[in-house]
Amino acid sequence: MVSFIPDLPTILAFALASLVLAITPGPDMALFISRTVNYGRAHGVAAVLGATCGLTVHVCLAAFGVSVLLVAAPTAFLVLKIAGALYLLWLAIGAVRQTGGLKLADKKRAESTLLRSYLVGIGINLTNPKVLLFFITFFPQFVSRDDPDAPFKLLFLGGEFLVVSVPIVVAIVFGAHWVAKWLVGSALVRRVLNYSFAAVFAGFAAVILTAQGRH
Repeated sequence: MVSFIPDLPTILAFALASLVLAITPGPDMALFISRTVNYGRAHGVAAVLGATCGLTVHVCLAAFGVSVLLVAAPTAFLVLKIAGALYLLWLAIGAVRQTGGLKLADKKRAESTLLRSYLVGIGINLTNPKVLLFFITFFPQFVSRDDPDAPFKLLFLGGEFLVVSVPIVVAIVFGAHWVAKWLVGSALVRRVLNYSFAAVFAGFAAVILTAQGRH
């Protein structure tokens, strides 16, 4: 019989690790806040849902060992790094080119671009080698290599990660939406925030290019 539930100490330890990772700044967090401030709360949530789908893919790859092969292959990892960096640079350019600076979108505009926010959320995690490296180096440490049920326990822990992190990130999105209401009146603040987001995305692009696979 397959046992997919780790022991309680492992569950609690991974919950703590998930909490720390959820509040750690990264390109995904910058994206969520950027979409929220620029287009409204619904877009921030849509980006979170997209990123969640991207994380789910990484969880499945890590659980069944496919991502290990990707990182072990230098050419595949190089392609992933370049794609991730270019994607973040594209987001940085988009932040700088926001017409009129940061603003909350009206209802009609929000409804027309929610799908794009969702797809951008997927892309931010699927093309990020740092996320991939986390799931093949840190994530598997919570199960025994010799455990025949390890893949199923990793899937359980992946679900736990989403249960712990998604509510926290959504709460941050709601907070960003509230703060945005007080910021939209200042053109200078809007421009500073736009360029700040661009700098964050560009900075993480540089970090991704220095990510190293296993040797």
